[in-house]
Amino acid sequence: MTDFSNVPSTEALKLQAKRLRQKLHNSGVDVGHSKSLELVAQQYGARDWNTLQARAGNRLQLRVGDRVRGRYLGQAFTGELRGLSLMGDGENRQITLHFDTPVDVVRFESFSSLRQRVKGVIGWDGCSVQKTSDGVPQLIVEGPA
Repeated sequence: MTDFSNVPSTEALKLQAKRLRQKLHNSGVDVGHSKSLELVAQQYGARDWNTLQARAGNRLQLRVGDRVRGRYLGQAFTGELRGLSLMGDGENRQITLHFDTPVDVVRFESFSSLRQRVKGVIGWDGCSVQKTSDGVPQLIVEGPA
């Protein structure tokens, strides 16, 4: 099975294809845009460009220090990504978030429990593996704040 955990964004892949096409042209080998995309896909171990693009396009790109927004236990948040690590086979990432404003993790009116820093495990789609009792992901990271 090919590891796609280090595939850059679609835009970065297209730029690589453009540079490859230019390098080949400078060496006397002319290839079209489509062919250069296919060559880049092969470099990453993908069957073809469409496969590589799908893997790159369906990924939430995150870096430590990024400002992010999302939902934690059904409540909206904005905050900073303080920790990020790949887990196991690279399909999931463990993240540490520091919320700008603490989130109340209890739904009872007579009791509160505020959290400002949380850890979670998310897939490349930004959704946590763990779900609430109603089937919604506990943590959803939607992207830049």
